[in-house]
Amino acid sequence: MQWMSIAEYAELTGLDEQAIHDLIANGKLTVTEVEGKPYIDPSKGSQEVIPVRVRALHGQKSDIVVGPQFVEKTIGTILNLHEKVLDAKDETIESIKNENLFLKEALASLQELYEEDRRTIETLTEQLAYAQREVEFMRRKYKLMWGKVIDEYADASKDPGGGSRS
Repeated sequence: MQWMSIAEYAELTGLDEQAIHDLIANGKLTVTEVEGKPYIDPSKGSQEVIPVRVRALHGQKSDIVVGPQFVEKTIGTILNLHEKVLDAKDETIESIKNENLFLKEALASLQELYEEDRRTIETLTEQLAYAQREVEFMRRKYKLMWGKVIDEYADASKDPGGGSRS
């Protein structure tokens, strides 16, 4: 719901502010107060703005003749409403553009983080492979070294005289 001040409603309808106050006093317009100022719902009470004689003619099956002032005011009202719709559309487009820009920047930031994490994972994978090769090398080295010691110990226990093998 779009609320309008009395001045905006007067400009929109072409009525003077006193006539609008009279319509409010008679309960013909929907009004709310915000911070002590009255605001009017332009979507309600539009039938009250149309003169009574024109409404009376509308019920009959004859041609309706309205004055040029009424036509001008009606066209002015339509144009004003159209301008407000266009302004709202422009604001909506601008906010969507800003939101898209924000999302684009967030996506670029996430992409950078992803690339950094990917490089870190590659580095850690390389370090892990190096450490595994190093462990395997040490395992073979100790196996050879301890295997030789075990063989020498086994040989020494077989030869109780402590002689050397030839």
